Amino acid sequence: MNVLWDQSPGTGLTVREVAEALRDRRLAYTTVMTVLDRLAGKGMVERERDGRAWRYRPAASREAHIARLMLDALDLAGSRDAALVRFARSVTGPEAEVLRAALAEQAAGGAAADGDTTGVTGDRAAVEPPTSERRA
Repeated sequence: MNVLWDQSPGTGLTVREVAEALRDRRLAYTTVMTVLDRLAGKGMVERERDGRAWRYRPAASREAHIARLMLDALDLAGSRDAALVRFARSVTGPEAEVLRAALAEQAAGGAAADGDTTGVTGDRAAVEPPTSERRA
């Protein structure tokens, strides 16, 4: 996913281009192709035909993906409130300021754009894939 996130937005990469970016790992072309196909099946990447090849690009930004992972982790907590409090107490001062600003923006009815690092929407739908793409 990092290879796809690090590329120019919107252009997408072919299997060969991803394999080339990962050449230091010495992965077989078919391995990279299988992983990208599975990621497409899970809705994590989008693909479109480009001649005989597929071009793959992330379905969501890195930030949206991380936010979704954090929300999934909260779902595992016995007490979401206790987990949130522990998390809030573990962040640095500058990180706490970012959270305060985002919560103030949400309370005021504002919403930051997806991937905007100056704030978050607080809207779980903004970081979750459509129901048809969620894991069973």
